[in-house]
Amino acid sequence: MSKHKDRILHAVDMRGTVSVVELSQILGVSGQTIRRVSLPLVESGELTKVHGALVSNRVASDPPFLARMNLNRDAKVAIARKAVEIIEDGSSIAIDTGSTSGFIALALRTRKKLSVVTNSAFVASTLAIIPGNKVSMAGTQLRDHDGAAFDRSAFDVIERMLVDYVVLSASMVDANKGFLVHEQCEVDIASAMLKNAQCTIMAVDHSKFLPQDRRPALRQPPLKANDILISDRHPPEQFNALLQGIDQRIAEPQHR
Repeated sequence: MSKHKDRILHAVDMRGTVSVVELSQILGVSGQTIRRVSLPLVESGELTKVHGALVSNRVASDPPFLARMNLNRDAKVAIARKAVEIIEDGSSIAIDTGSTSGFIALALRTRKKLSVVTNSAFVASTLAIIPGNKVSMAGTQLRDHDGAAFDRSAFDVIERMLVDYVVLSASMVDANKGFLVHEQCEVDIASAMLKNAQCTIMAVDHSKFLPQDRRPALRQPPLKANDILISDRHPPEQFNALLQGIDQRIAEPQHR
């Protein structure tokens, strides 16, 4: 499989549905190239072509969000346990749509009387059923591959909330550019959450500090002094300058 074919298939499988415009931006090639290279993938049945987009044919039992939750699972569980040590009963929290944030939501079921705002259907449904919690689902239009909302109403709900903590994640960490994600909507939601939050908890496992073939291009808002980074290993030395002044918490997985 050619380099572009492999990257297209990976991008679509991880998202479920991706427009040709988005793929063009992710891969740094023209829309015409995307259409030409993806044609064999459509003909082989690996992808389906719809108007202006490509759809993954991955089996429904293994959707992209759940697939991501299974990557580095032990590390994410450990990070979630560490986050719960920080977030006390009665806290107010904004939580993003990352897979690590999903594990944090699961771990937060042991906490009581939380006020939560999130644009993740998974996070909202996980915490809304706990007696005493107040959960606000931000957004009405959910993406089919991860149950996340990024419509205008999502921003309206988030911008009205004052929270103690915001829980964020990233696709990659760059020693010079900071915490990176793939989509502008993720940056915009993170920025909205941070405006009314007292403290940020950035939750990233050790793999996010490693080089990646499919490098994200968009920067998350920078962390402030005394914000918290939770990871399962100490970041490499080249990240010292980026993380100066940040409260680093290391969560050791029970299983390596």
